[in-house]
Amino acid sequence: MSHQSQFTFKTARSGASNRAMSVPRISVIVPTVNEAKNLPHVLPRIPGWIDEVILVDGNSNDGTITVARELMPQIIVIEQPRLGKGAALAAGFAAANGDILITLDADGSADPEEMAGFVGALLAGADFVKGSRFLQGGDTRDMEWYRRLGNWGLLQLVRLRFGGRYSDLCYGYNAFWRDVLPHLRVESATGFEIETQMNIRALQAGLSIAELPSRERLRIHGVSNLRTFPDGWRVLKTIVRLGLNQPGATRPTVGNHPQQAR
Repeated sequence: MSHQSQFTFKTARSGASNRAMSVPRISVIVPTVNEAKNLPHVLPRIPGWIDEVILVDGNSNDGTITVARELMPQIIVIEQPRLGKGAALAAGFAAANGDILITLDADGSADPEEMAGFVGALLAGADFVKGSRFLQGGDTRDMEWYRRLGNWGLLQLVRLRFGGRYSDLCYGYNAFWRDVLPHLRVESATGFEIETQMNIRALQAGLSIAELPSRERLRIHGVSNLRTFPDGWRVLKTIVRLGLNQPGATRPTVGNHPQQAR
């Protein structure tokens, strides 16, 4: 499976060496809140080799669930038990049957075709794969200057405290093997800070992490549920909380190198 060039960095191996040699099942988790107009631009573009798509809905009142079932009759729909993107993803992960879990936003900003590269990196040995809008080949059309500045500042805090060489921090396009899910402890994050927590927990757990360039488009319809300053504050508090709980006084040693796709 071919994909774009990737940037890989590793801490100590996670020890997850008993993954089945057969073809893994792949689940895609799509959180939604009033995304009925966007789903026709998202669901039909999910590759046909994906085994299951799970839509986690947060009390939509615009017919999101009806549209989803019309577009994809086999889709699995669950209602999240509490509001927040983190809560939605945690519910989706718990319901998924896949060996590989992929998170995809429902607003049309992410390209489902990039999943091939994510899965390829996992099959090549990565434990956790994250999209990056700031690697060469990546891009974003949906981030104001002050959000770029905030993302950069928060990223520097993560580098200083936890190591690693992430180029992007607050992006919702990720994929990972199901057996690393306990390391990510997603149940403790309820909002948009979920992506930051997953990234930090992956570093703390010593997972093999790959970043791939990803192109983020503008949301097609509607207004984002992201609240820049309140959610940025939640991300900052998450970094501080996880930093205080970081075991030991030294940061993990991380080596980074570019790796060409085969």
